[in-house]
Amino acid sequence: MPINIPKSRTLGDLLDELAIRYGNREAVVWEGARLTYSQLKKEADIFARSLLSMGIKNGDHVALISSNRPEWLIAMFAIAKIGAVTVAISTFSTKRELMWTLKHSQSRCVISISAIKNQNFIRLLKQLCPEYVLAEPGNLASESLPNLKNIIAIEENSNGAIIGWHDLRQISVQTNITTLQNVQAKVEQEEVCFILYTSGSTADPKGVMLAHGNVITNGFYIGERQALSELDRLWFAVPLFWSFGSANALPAVITHGGCLILQETFDPNEALELMATEKCTVFYGMVNMARALREASSYSLEKVRYMRTGLTIGLPEDIKFTMETVNARELCNVYGSTETYGNAAVCHSTDTLNQRLNSQGLPLPGMFIRAVDIETRAPLKKGMVGELAVAGCVTPGYFGNLEQTQASFDNEGYFLTGDLGFVGEDGRVYYRGRLKEMIKTGGINVAPLEIEKILMRYAQTKQAFVFGIPDKVKDEKIIAVIEAEGDQEIDLNGLKKYCRMELASYKIPEQFILRSNEQLPRTSTGKINKPALKSQIIKAIANNI
Repeated sequence: MPINIPKSRTLGDLLDELAIRYGNREAVVWEGARLTYSQLKKEADIFARSLLSMGIKNGDHVALISSNRPEWLIAMFAIAKIGAVTVAISTFSTKRELMWTLKHSQSRCVISISAIKNQNFIRLLKQLCPEYVLAEPGNLASESLPNLKNIIAIEENSNGAIIGWHDLRQISVQTNITTLQNVQAKVEQEEVCFILYTSGSTADPKGVMLAHGNVITNGFYIGERQALSELDRLWFAVPLFWSFGSANALPAVITHGGCLILQETFDPNEALELMATEKCTVFYGMVNMARALREASSYSLEKVRYMRTGLTIGLPEDIKFTMETVNARELCNVYGSTETYGNAAVCHSTDTLNQRLNSQGLPLPGMFIRAVDIETRAPLKKGMVGELAVAGCVTPGYFGNLEQTQASFDNEGYFLTGDLGFVGEDGRVYYRGRLKEMIKTGGINVAPLEIEKILMRYAQTKQAFVFGIPDKVKDEKIIAVIEAEGDQEIDLNGLKKYCRMELASYKIPEQFILRSNEQLPRTSTGKINKPALKSQIIKAIANNI
């Protein structure tokens, strides 16, 4: 075991350890703000004491709605220090999605930015909890969200039950540092630190629970495969609220004392300037991001001359294109999911180019990966394609869904990924596609059933079928086939506007195709044959029909 592996087993303790080990080194850079590890710990301690003063305690769920900025990190570490759980919420969320997630997660507190792009989250929270006006901080009594007692606004002033970030810091004096230390000392490594929501094979997202110790350990080994050190600087544009950010990039870099160069939202020209001025050495991103960088007006290899390593996924040609575009010659291919703490297998930065283009690497220490027969679940021999199953550093389950948790593991405790692949004679993992209907667009998993459920609520829709079709830029793009109700005509502009209100932007179908009942292929039993429909649509699009 490497001698520099962190000794700490909880995220709160880890930050304290990093502050001692790398105190004066930069930990976070965001726009005009620069925080060293010591400063990050100081801010997290203040915020943790404030949360305790607000009555937040061990085991409470705290929702965090924020883009990539220092407050996300400060809040997350503070939540971890008191043994509460960070519920990371996507800033792509619509009002409906926000309501569902806050209710499902049973969040007691929500910490939110004001707005990003076209979505104002404080305004949405006011609409969901109009009772905030007459309530005091910590005493919200919401009819729609009965568990929610606290709303913390990162950028706004206090107003009723809403307390501003600055005012919250002031009440930290009500809890001394000794009390915080005593609370922090009782947090165990097996306790849940994150609930990360991810699309699955069901209509509703799944709340994947992740524990302190495994986030740290697995993150450290992901960083080891990239040969990271305290000299590395990560260009961080993938959202912190996704596992690729919070359970992967974040622990991989900070356990090695590196620096996080935060980009609030991805913009290619801005990204290139950050990479150049901040001398970024680590790339985390998908091929669609690499294409955007290559096509940016300010692109040049000079802008990315410091790049060395990082993580990506995709076809061999996509990975090679990404390597060449961002100058990361040691870029690593990976395999994993939110349920496996980001990655279960990772190539090493020193693997041959052929190994990094065509395999997903060896299992990480503590990870056990095998292919099993799709029907019998019996383990398969090396080289045989089956469903990939992972044991070791895997999720303890899905929050609030025991049935789905039980269905996701076999009798030996292996997590059934729903992915096809095999383990070669060389011990490496080779991914061969998805077993389930999951769509992967721009590196993000999207459940067709969730979109179909929303489309079916549209008044003119009789049937809706959603699937992904191959796309050079996004891996897959989302297509929806609609059958209208009766003799009605679908108002496609109205349908698109409706989708923008109900679905996160990356879930909105790129194309809506109308089909009559007679045009829908069926099985021998009369059911709609979705695979055949997908094949028809792919052929029709290819022939411009």
